[in-house]
Amino acid sequence: MMTKRLIYSTLILSLATLLLPCGTVLAQNKKLADEVKKITSDSQLKHASVAVSVYNITQDKEEYSYDADRLLSPASLMKLFTTAAGFEYLGKGYRFKTSLGYTGSITSDGVLNGDLVLVGGGDPLLGSYRYRQTSMDTLFRLWYKALKKVGINSVNGKVVCDASIFDGPQLHDSWLWGDVGNYYGCGATGFNFHENMYFVFFNPDKREGYAATIDHLQPKGIDVRAQNMVTTGPANSGDQVVIYGTPTSSMRYYTGTVPLGKNNFKVRGALPNPGKTCAELFSVYLRNKGLNVTFHASEEKSDAKKTTVIFDYYSVIYSIIAQYTNMASNNLYAESIFKLLGSKLYGKGNFKNGTQAVNKYLSDKKLDVSAVNIVDGSGLSKNGLATARFFTDFLAAVFQTDYYNDFRKTLPKVGENGTVRNMLKNLVPQNAEMYLKTGTMTGVTSYAGYATRSNGDKICFSILVNNQTAQLSVVRPKIEKLLLAIIANN
Repeated sequence: MMTKRLIYSTLILSLATLLLPCGTVLAQNKKLADEVKKITSDSQLKHASVAVSVYNITQDKEEYSYDADRLLSPASLMKLFTTAAGFEYLGKGYRFKTSLGYTGSITSDGVLNGDLVLVGGGDPLLGSYRYRQTSMDTLFRLWYKALKKVGINSVNGKVVCDASIFDGPQLHDSWLWGDVGNYYGCGATGFNFHENMYFVFFNPDKREGYAATIDHLQPKGIDVRAQNMVTTGPANSGDQVVIYGTPTSSMRYYTGTVPLGKNNFKVRGALPNPGKTCAELFSVYLRNKGLNVTFHASEEKSDAKKTTVIFDYYSVIYSIIAQYTNMASNNLYAESIFKLLGSKLYGKGNFKNGTQAVNKYLSDKKLDVSAVNIVDGSGLSKNGLATARFFTDFLAAVFQTDYYNDFRKTLPKVGENGTVRNMLKNLVPQNAEMYLKTGTMTGVTSYAGYATRSNGDKICFSILVNNQTAQLSVVRPKIEKLLLAIIANN
């Protein structure tokens, strides 16, 4: 089936090159063609780049395409490639492992003459505030119990964090400066902690335009200093704060506005030095429990031969993390998977090896990798590119795998969950359903996924819109009409 699919795509592309100008419809479906014409002629989108590809898996044929071979930015649709490669190379039951150990020796009265060692495995949920079982308090309690079990009552040394499973920069060099100080641009390390983010709580002034003040930070005790230039915006204006800062500096710069009348207004920022922060906060936790730690925490590579492991902490299984990744479009989770793939296949977790791992996956599926440019795992970089047809080729290939059902479960169901909870609500035809991933950034709106029509046909599709100046609230209703045309029976 896939060979036929690829041959068909090649023939269509050849005909397009010989006979048709760029942007011409290459396969006909009147409902889809009418909706695409409305979008491309719309005064608010006529200067944008629009690409569409719809493939009927059941009938094994391309049903519709429009400018489907143009490389465009898909934004967060890049997570589809990352999570699918994770199912292939890690497996649905894979668990990230974080180890607790020690160096040196323990005296008869419980003094460790050596260091406690925390060895990261890239777990993106380690110490996450979202779930009770992953929270900082739960994690530290488990580690404390492990220390007491082996008789450690004090540490004549320090807590060391080892994040060396990943190397190279935490951030990709093409990510925007305006993104990387914010929680969604934090990047992944070999020792992620508290989702590599922190909360800063602002109190607005009673007058619009006047300075807002910082009330407090969470987690308590983190090393974050700030220059605050945030002011008070209109009531109900939401979070308009932009945070600037680098991963290894504790200095942050806050700009923008918080809404009038919202005291303790919560904003999320990128946590500096997440591994070292974990080690420092764990040291404080132990001291508060009466287990003294002599020296300040550090981040450094440990010597496995000199480390006695006493406790291994495992994450939830990969299939659940993949669901979190795509349902919430979480950049940290995607980059952690991406770098772990690089580590598993090529020895070290970094952007170069992650790119190589995902490209290997796509090549192994007999896909034309000249139609995609992988640079990161999340799609935060605008240097990441793909064609609309490549997405449907990819989705059709995943449909043939034994993990297709698990992969599809990572996609929000239109009208029910995730990032598409409120899309097409009550409009999807009876006995039909649609699962899709969205991607958005400035000038980019994208969609890709699977649909089952009421006649039983299985469809995969992608829609890429780039370089539009209209707001998402304007673009989305227009795209939703196209999605309804995709799910309708011919």
